[in-house]
Amino acid sequence: MTAIVGVLCKDGVVIGSDSATTFAAGPQRTIEQPSKKIRILKDSAIIAGTGSVGLGQRFCHEIESRWDVVLPNPPTIIVNQLCAAAIGNFRSTGLAQFEYGALMAFFHSDKFHLCEFEVRSLQPEFKTDHLWYVSTGSGQTIADPFLGFVRNIFWNNQQPDLKNGIFGTLWALQHTINVNPGGVNGPIQLSILSKNGDAVEAKILDDGEIDEHLEYVREFENHLKDFKRKLTSAPKEIPKYDVEE
Repeated sequence: MTAIVGVLCKDGVVIGSDSATTFAAGPQRTIEQPSKKIRILKDSAIIAGTGSVGLGQRFCHEIESRWDVVLPNPPTIIVNQLCAAAIGNFRSTGLAQFEYGALMAFFHSDKFHLCEFEVRSLQPEFKTDHLWYVSTGSGQTIADPFLGFVRNIFWNNQQPDLKNGIFGTLWALQHTINVNPGGVNGPIQLSILSKNGDAVEAKILDDGEIDEHLEYVREFENHLKDFKRKLTSAPKEIPKYDVEE
């Protein structure tokens, strides 16, 4: 069970996830434990997956082993070749159908890219400045509506910068963790792809950095609570209207 959120920002990419991995015996879930769900590829790309852990290992192996070979190609060709290689790997062991998907962020042709490899088909889709955010995993049905709320209220229906992208990602993940019926749990993991001078840097934030950003979320939620108190303390008189007989 997983909740992953990705945001293509004006000046970088944010990918965040929960930390819960669920064990199962057939269809029956057994236990849950924390695990790392975000992977940095050669300091310049980020991968986060949802679905079978074993398929995730094989997907990352295909990307890592082919990355330097495919990198000279245009972005669309890069993800197409990686998709074909991963599907070939899955089918090589007799797997006709699979349930695995991923988000991948990388920098190419002087642009930041966020690609979604769709669950079950693994077909790639690039996010754009008109469709700049995505969630995937079992928490998607909770995260998507909340991201729509963030887009409307906080991002003002426009592609955010990196700081606001981090805020929206963390808020959506925290909300999903708080209200999901099971299988999605903290702590939140967060990764950023950005430029440091002329160099492109992919990094996973440590707990202290994440908590610093979460403090902004807590402050904003407290602001909303203050507005609620303002509403409840407002005069309760019913407005009078002039009515013509």
